[in-house]
Amino acid sequence: MSGLKALGTVVLILGLAACGGREERMTFDGNYYPAKSSAGAQDRRDFTASVTRASQGVAGAQRAARHAATRYCVNTYGTSKIDWAGVPDGSQGPAFSRAGDRISVAGRCVIW
Repeated sequence: MSGLKALGTVVLILGLAACGGREERMTFDGNYYPAKSSAGAQDRRDFTASVTRASQGVAGAQRAARHAATRYCVNTYGTSKIDWAGVPDGSQGPAFSRAGDRISVAGRCVIW
């Protein structure tokens, strides 16, 4: 009987672990855009954040990339202030770039 209890416990744990996936995904305009952030080689305050599946909707992909960038700075430095790269003087950012089905944004986390 203890073998059945152990098996039942394992099944329950695996079932609960599977529940945490899709429901917790952040969506933009109803779509999920897988995000990735990477730090600069010389200074970790410099970063690039990108999302895939931009073909689902460019506006949603841009919001998702901006969210990934903000999350990077908050998780790494505790700040949401970002100096966006590639933004002309007098303009507000961020400046997005698109390559195929990927949208990217680059910036620098501002620490006090």
